[in-house]
Amino acid sequence: MPAVNSRGRGRRTISEINMVPFIDVMLVLLIIFMVTAPLITPSMIALPKVGKASKQPLNPVQIVIGKDETVQIKIKTDVVPSSVRNVASEIVKREPAVKATGAEAVPVVITADKSVKYETVVQVMDTLQKAGVSRVGLSVQTGK
Repeated sequence: MPAVNSRGRGRRTISEINMVPFIDVMLVLLIIFMVTAPLITPSMIALPKVGKASKQPLNPVQIVIGKDETVQIKIKTDVVPSSVRNVASEIVKREPAVKATGAEAVPVVITADKSVKYETVVQVMDTLQKAGVSRVGLSVQTGK
């Protein structure tokens, strides 16, 4: 029922907007936005697609990182167990051509299980870089 002004001659209605429901709705919307804002991801990263290389390297040295973060080095037909810290010294000791520069350098390919921590793969790459290995690549599974 509208408010009635009793001054003067007769009754007149006060034509003012009641702000209380408007403020209630705005506070509810504010709370909804405050709760949902942290759940929204800020941006999406567009990763590059992997296609087939024009030419696969011949006889690369493979580093295989298993699910339990065990490291194996495959050089031609030999399989040598190793650790993350000693992988670079083992490779350089068994295949010194990995430290060469240019096209004559033997490539090193890292193959890791997808459940392995990214940190482990980066540590292996870092030890290879510190040892002077010039050609390091990652083995991936191409999607169809």
